[in-house]
Amino acid sequence: MSSPRILLVTCADLPGGYSDDAGLVRALGEAGVAAEWSRWDDPAVDFAAADLVVLRSPWDYFERLDEFLRWCDSVPRLANPASVVRWNTDKRYLTQLSSAGVAVVPSTIIAPGEPAAWPAEWAEVVVKPTVGAGSVGVGRFARERRDHAVAHLTALHNAGSAALVQPYQSSVDTVGERALVFFAGRFSHAFAKPALLDGRPARTQTDLADAEVVRPAQASADYRAVAEHALKTAAAQLGLRPAELLYARVDLIADDTGAPLLLELELSEPLLGFGRTEPSAIQRFVDAVQTRLRAN
Repeated sequence: MSSPRILLVTCADLPGGYSDDAGLVRALGEAGVAAEWSRWDDPAVDFAAADLVVLRSPWDYFERLDEFLRWCDSVPRLANPASVVRWNTDKRYLTQLSSAGVAVVPSTIIAPGEPAAWPAEWAEVVVKPTVGAGSVGVGRFARERRDHAVAHLTALHNAGSAALVQPYQSSVDTVGERALVFFAGRFSHAFAKPALLDGRPARTQTDLADAEVVRPAQASADYRAVAEHALKTAAAQLGLRPAELLYARVDLIADDTGAPLLLELELSEPLLGFGRTEPSAIQRFVDAVQTRLRAN
């Protein structure tokens, strides 16, 4: 009986995947799973023939979103599924989760044609496209630079993008973000990410990943509780069980009282922090892949 074959999906700029995933092919091979890297837009690859197709670093997707989503729809055994990718690549999902009771960073969506309006008490705001990766296209503006924030919002609208406006959480400057990683609905590990909104020009997703000098971290009970609630709520809205999501990364930051808030729920192509955590993490990912293969 031949080994199951999976394809790890990347983009043209990273033909062998991103460095954080460097051990995946070997770890999967040692478990009897043949894995190889493939560009999502390579017409020579028969993705439908693979036993499983796993999105890892297709980080040009937001520049060609419609094409990418059509490709996702065409892949029968995609992890995470195309319906999840379609929902998760538009940050409007944050307002849906907030309405469902998840503790989310306060968020206002401003569509093209709508005026620039957000709560006056937000002294410093972050303005970002609702579809985008990392901090590409994201700006941070103090109250006295509101005209710059409006100009950035206008530029996003002129490019055809709706905008997400949030109050900047000052805790990011001192403690950064906490990323909690789950495989098949089970908590695996956590890592800390530094603040990246430093006023420099927007960079590519790969540059941003390189800038994220992540380090191992612990996940306290309150952070775990918010992360698990966010994951369960999202899965329910998608008509899935958390165990049906091969991976999830829940990014949390603290409010002024120290309470955790959801900043992002990454279900499409997140960096998973394998390079900066214990070796057992990659084995937990392999175990989740094997479970998914048995279920297919």
